[in-house]
Amino acid sequence: MTLSMRNQLSGTVTTVTSGEAMATVRVALTGGGQLTAAITKEAAEDLGLGPGVAVRALVKSTEVSLATGPVRGLSVRNRLPGIVTGLAAGPAMASVKVAVDGAELTAAVTRDAVDDLSLAEGSAVVALFKATEVALATV
Repeated sequence: MTLSMRNQLSGTVTTVTSGEAMATVRVALTGGGQLTAAITKEAAEDLGLGPGVAVRALVKSTEVSLATGPVRGLSVRNRLPGIVTGLAAGPAMASVKVAVDGAELTAAVTRDAVDDLSLAEGSAVVALFKATEVALATV
């Protein structure tokens, strides 16, 4: 299956914590980092998720935010440090490629954000995205 979703991170499930309707799934990324996905309990069961299951984490580029400094006091679970490897900016929006944990993420951000953060190739950033914005697929 080919998807238009650019951000696809490979990893292995480490834990699944199920609640009444939702489950949180911790994933050890192939490059060494970790992320958390919050999906329905039914989806976790349908996918047969459990420790050791290989997955691909999918995140839309519009759901990835960038920070250039330490991030504290946020409920956002996924915070992956990286380096800007590419930037294509138009008058309103920009596409920023970030190398993280042996993979590449794309963030769709406003041109104002690029300017305010002084983003350029080589900039150190933290890619942020909520656990509820992560979809999982088994491999």
